[in-house]
Amino acid sequence: FILLGFPSLISVQMILFFVFLIFYMLTLSGNFLILLVTLATKLLHTPMYFFLCNLSVLEILYTSVTTPKMLFNFILKTTSITFNDCVAQMYFFIALGSIECTLLAVMAYDRYVAICNPLQYVLVMNTTTCIALVCGSWISGFLNSMVHTVSTFQLHFCSSNRINQFFCDIPPLLKLACGNTLPSEVVLFIVGGAYGFGSFLSTVISYIHIIRTILEIKSTEGRKKAFSTCTSHLTVVTLFYGTSFSAYLKPTSKYSSEEGKLVPVFYSVITPMLNPIIYTLRNKEFKTAVKKIMRLRF
Repeated sequence: FILLGFPSLISVQMILFFVFLIFYMLTLSGNFLILLVTLATKLLHTPMYFFLCNLSVLEILYTSVTTPKMLFNFILKTTSITFNDCVAQMYFFIALGSIECTLLAVMAYDRYVAICNPLQYVLVMNTTTCIALVCGSWISGFLNSMVHTVSTFQLHFCSSNRINQFFCDIPPLLKLACGNTLPSEVVLFIVGGAYGFGSFLSTVISYIHIIRTILEIKSTEGRKKAFSTCTSHLTVVTLFYGTSFSAYLKPTSKYSSEEGKLVPVFYSVITPMLNPIIYTLRNKEFKTAVKKIMRLRF
């Protein structure tokens, strides 16, 4: 296959290389910072930070599936990708995106228990439960991706080998397929839609209960404190689902190549870079832990 990438921006490819390289380095450094600070601080060894560490690992892997290849294409001017590499790239990209869907729902449930049932929190969110929720997220994500990958690559690609995207993704590959792509599109809508919407619905239900509980808190300070623990996660959920649904839950006939390139850049490159900033910017516990480590080191 040939990854066309951004042919209309060929004159500024070196600028794009440095821009995306900076984004990638910020993503790695931000998420590794969360991992290192959490592991080094016993006070942060809680379910919320356990899930956040898993999200950080996920973001590092997620952006690493597409960004390094894109950077190599920019600087080496090579845009080819083998069939097997294309299969692997799409499989892991969809798997990690699916895992993030479920993990965000798990994190919403964690906030629900913490705010709506604080006295039961330690009992409900015990170590066994947390590990089971995380393992379930990872396993279900890989299984969901397997269905989509098999469904897509059992098609015949005889019309062209030029993928109008910077990585191997379902919509542009379906555009290349000859023959009937309806079964694969149905799989995308039903299986992918059920998986994504199920996780999204679970998140929404958790937040409905959270908001209702927060509104019942009499003190303004109490409401503000309770809501501040959720704003970061709510921001990430909005960014992730907003871009993901717009990319995948539409017929192939309505797939726009330009929009189809812009949206994946947002949720595969920019969102993983923003997540560490969103989660730590207003997090007093995390900032205190960073300051403590800095004092001990210097």
